[in-house]
Formats: sequence, C-alpha cells, structure tokens
Amino acid sequence: LEQVATYQPRYVTVSGGEPLWQEGCRELLTALCDADYRVSLETGGGVDIGEIDPRVSCVLDVKTPGSGEADKNLPKNIGLLRSHDQLKFVICDETDYLWSRDWLQRNRIPKGVEVLFQPAHPRQDATELAEWILRDRLQVRFQMQLHKQLWGDEAGR
Repeated sequence: LEQVATYQPRYVTVSGGEPLWQEGCRELLTALCDADYRVSLETGGGVDIGEIDPRVSCVLDVKTPGSGEADKNLPKNIGLLRSHDQLKFVICDETDYLWSRDWLQRNRIPKGVEVLFQPAHPRQDATELAEWILRDRLQVRFQMQLHKQLWGDEAGR
C-alpha cells in the first residue's frame, strides 16, 4: 500500500501471472478498495473468484486453445461475474478467434459484462483481428496489451 501510494494513482490493477495464487492477494484487493482506489483484478479464470471483494472489478480470461491452457477455465466463474466486470479472450491466431466467437454464441454472459478481444502480442496481428471482428460484426471491444506496447516483456510492469 505504501508503494502504491507513492504513485498517487486513482486506479490500481492487480495482475501478473495469476494474482489469486499469491498469498494475501484477496486481502490486498480489499485494502486497496478501503484506501479509496478503484481496483481491478486481471485473473486467468482458473481460480474461483467467488470470494473477491465486490468492489473489485474482475477482468476474467477465458483461455483459448492457442494458449495451451483452455482446460484450466473454471466455468462457474462466468456466473459469478457482475455488471462492472469484463470477460477477456486473448487471441493467438484465427483458430482462437473462431473458437472464441463460437464460445460466445454457446455461452450465456451475465448482463452488462463487457467482452474484450485482445491480440496475443506478438503472435496475432492486431489489424487482422480487428478486421475479423468487423467482418463478423461481433459485439466485443477490441483491446491491445498496452503494457506490451510500452514495456515489452520487462518484468514488474
């Protein structure tokens, strides 16, 4: 909390690997909320999000086949999402895009949950993904991995 305060942010995102595997993560999220930060959690989707402080906005990944981790998706997490949460698909290639598009057609997303499609940097060309979304008129938000654009793979960013 002291280190976060030195930056004087209004928004704080807890991310990196799987934050919920880290001891004290849930307590940190609550402490950040108590300190009046607007807090989001980027989670891989394989850990139960049911005990997360309700003030935290969850950005929940649905792991695609190209990630090699699609078997780690925890389906019950989808039903735990709230209207201020987001569901994110990181797209590695066209096969992932088609899989994600079909997944959205097969699954019910809670009302108000925003769906994000993000190209896997550097595997998936961003322009190509945007063109597929436009072609298919998907009701998703296109998002870039901004930290990758700014700092590449530098640890701790």
